[in-house]
Amino acid sequence: MADKPSDRNEKSGMSRRKFIKNSGLVAGGVVGGGLFGGLFTNQLQKKEPVTPHGNTNGELQDARVSINRAEDFAILSAATERIFPKDDLGPGAIELGVPYFIDKQLAGEWGVNAKEYMKGPFITNIQAAGTHNDERDQDSQGPNSATQVPIPTPRYQSILNRSEIFTLGLRKIDQVAQEDFGARFVELSPDKQDEVLRMFDEDKVEMKGVGSANFFHLLQQTTIEGAYADPVYGGNKDMMGWKMKEYPGPRASYLDKIEEKEFIKMEPISLRNYQGH
Repeated sequence: MADKPSDRNEKSGMSRRKFIKNSGLVAGGVVGGGLFGGLFTNQLQKKEPVTPHGNTNGELQDARVSINRAEDFAILSAATERIFPKDDLGPGAIELGVPYFIDKQLAGEWGVNAKEYMKGPFITNIQAAGTHNDERDQDSQGPNSATQVPIPTPRYQSILNRSEIFTLGLRKIDQVAQEDFGARFVELSPDKQDEVLRMFDEDKVEMKGVGSANFFHLLQQTTIEGAYADPVYGGNKDMMGWKMKEYPGPRASYLDKIEEKEFIKMEPISLRNYQGH
């Protein structure tokens, strides 16, 4: 027997009220076309688990945020691995997540030199440690040569910010590899890769806006930092760098162990251990 109009209206009304309640559209009283359509479609479709693109282990740290070109990131990975290679003592730069650490640093204030004095004149050719007598060095970013201040390490002297220096340097590494060894840097043997990097370390590569030794020392410095910094910053994956050195991590207190005479091996903890979950 067919339903009476009142029965049909009651069933229809209950159905609509149930749908609206279940979809949460009543809360806030906002019903938009896109939102409504999306919720309605979701009610009808079977939901599948979502996996982040390019990431199968749930580690969102392993995602580039500054270096856009995959080729540049591959060069960075290969170069850092030669600076901090995997051996019998433990993992290398790639396994420690160092390339991602550097990428994240370049994406922030450090990468664009946001809090640093960036006015010239600039001296891009790095000289050996010791006193400088070059008049061009006076009134530059570093110590004034007139004061005869010894300079133990290459100084930052560039109109380029660090992100720009890395982009220029990584592509220059690949260019040198192709010109001098006939292959892309990532395709060279480890020994040949070391030769390329040594050319930068010895400031034998001509670069615009920055000395090649400046770039190499920046690359070397950030590689070591990425291997041993707190994992919260994107490197030192699973605290493996600390485990190699038996470093316990940032602990609030050692009062319960300070009287011990023997070395105490402790499982390292990260700054994440002090953060809420």
